Amino acid sequence: MSKVVKRRWNGDGSGLTRRDRLGCDYESYVPDSLQRRAFILDGQVAADIAEAEAALLRLNANATTLTNTEALARILLRAEAVASSRIEGLEVGARRLLHAEVGRETSKKPIDVTASEVLANIDAMSFAVNSVGVGDAITLEIVLDTHRLLLAQTRLSDHGGRLRDVQNWIGGSGYNPCSAAFVPPPEEQVQELMEDLVAFCNDDGLPPVAQAAIAHAQFETIHPFVDGNGRAGRALIHMILRRRGLAEKILTPVSLILATWAKAYVNALTGYRYIGDPDSLDARVGLNAWISQFASACTRACADAESFERRVGEIQTEWRARIGTVRRNSAVDLLLRALPGAPVLTVTGAASLIGRTFPAVNNAVAVLSEAGVLRQVTVGARNRAYEAPDIIAAFTDLERQLASPEGDTRSSEPTRRVPSRRR
Repeated sequence: MSKVVKRRWNGDGSGLTRRDRLGCDYESYVPDSLQRRAFILDGQVAADIAEAEAALLRLNANATTLTNTEALARILLRAEAVASSRIEGLEVGARRLLHAEVGRETSKKPIDVTASEVLANIDAMSFAVNSVGVGDAITLEIVLDTHRLLLAQTRLSDHGGRLRDVQNWIGGSGYNPCSAAFVPPPEEQVQELMEDLVAFCNDDGLPPVAQAAIAHAQFETIHPFVDGNGRAGRALIHMILRRRGLAEKILTPVSLILATWAKAYVNALTGYRYIGDPDSLDARVGLNAWISQFASACTRACADAESFERRVGEIQTEWRARIGTVRRNSAVDLLLRALPGAPVLTVTGAASLIGRTFPAVNNAVAVLSEAGVLRQVTVGARNRAYEAPDIIAAFTDLERQLASPEGDTRSSEPTRRVPSRRR
């Protein structure tokens, strides 16, 4: 049964305020293990799950407006990583991130340290989903490697890929858990709880969306790392959806919706953390409320991703109308298809991306620049690159749309910081 453990914090720390130096008694929450637990889903929640799973399958099957579905996958991967970073407090807009991505190709040292940390988030998310195919096992090693990548560009990189061996907490003081909003399990129980969680992730007894929801809530409850728990827990969502065959191609930006519904998200997670018997009414009500909230976020994320895909298709049609006749599989044609996934690039990078020679791509870039599809920019000190402003603007609009509780910032204001509306 889940329980709270009474513990003592012995105050310490010279140079701190008296309040932060004081010791205190506090309660650490220990959740039930997930293996062999019976999960009862209410009828309406089962319907919410079915709707979310149908939306995920439809998005992955019908993402055809973008000729290259990897382009949609790549830009939604960025959106998801940006969302996770925003939740953790790293504010980086689309253009800044894309410039830093190109800058990383042309410079050994990071041009933009904050953007580099977000890029590490993208690397970790990409690693996580690509480490798990349909039916593959999710292992603790994969989770640890994902976390190692997440912290690789941070001051806490030494803690990357290591389960915590200290008590942590959420909210309150940064020096003690005395006024914390939530205190996860004691450090000595983390290993066993994580092994149980990983075993649950490889069990196919529940619908995939319900499994992803429970695994995410359990992960955030265990809070197994010193830092980066939110981002690692969101990566776990996508591992499960991919393993269960719901998201083979497209990584849906669920985190952006969870960030938008932040208060409801936190409340539902809190409701998931019952005390006592897992078969109690409180446990069942909390579980079903959380799964319903998570399923709704998946459905909404799919709808916004489909809307974005349609907008990108319209942009590509507008581009081709400006240019006129384009020979199939020419460098111009291939670049027009690739730009949604790589809206900022160098000529060298573009040549590698589409598999054409530097001179052919250079000529194609000139054609696209003349038509207003691309414009020249400087990345870093003096590196010449080109950006597709229409796609960057669409990406920005997607961020704004996902930040609106109702999906329309004109009638429903964003609930968190987002880029300004383009003029």
